[in-house]
Amino acid sequence: MIIGHLNALPLAGLPPALRQILERADCSLAALAARDDGRWQPQGCPWFCHIGPAQTQPQAERHTEYHAFYADIQVVLTGEETIRAGMQSVARTGDEERKPDLWIAPGVVHPVSMTLRSGDFAVFLPGEPHQALCAVEAPMTVRKAVFKVPRALLEV
Repeated sequence: MIIGHLNALPLAGLPPALRQILERADCSLAALAARDDGRWQPQGCPWFCHIGPAQTQPQAERHTEYHAFYADIQVVLTGEETIRAGMQSVARTGDEERKPDLWIAPGVVHPVSMTLRSGDFAVFLPGEPHQALCAVEAPMTVRKAVFKVPRALLEV
């Protein structure tokens, strides 16, 4: 996992492919915040982004997920959320694939917790477990941009 802020990309230590995405003018905080909700994929790009509102919940009500084929770049546009994460694979035979490449891992405890606010981002590479949309103090609606980056872009 990697964390950072869109206005301080050099400090995040991003792999070149991810940094190139977030350095684009149309991926600035202002540009993302101005976009309509829905799926956005610039022409010719293998990555795409979902933008829209989501509801945070108490941690006990949130699931842990991981992906096999995509890295996530989760950017908070408005509001705040806590994301809990692990540093080791939690994948097990029988995990539920709720949507394509969205695997749910039940009963996982995470050693890392981070609170993200406007402009903050967290990157989860394929296989890294994360529990997003945990309420900081009380449930709230946040608006996020979640980039889905094919793992092939990260492999050299």
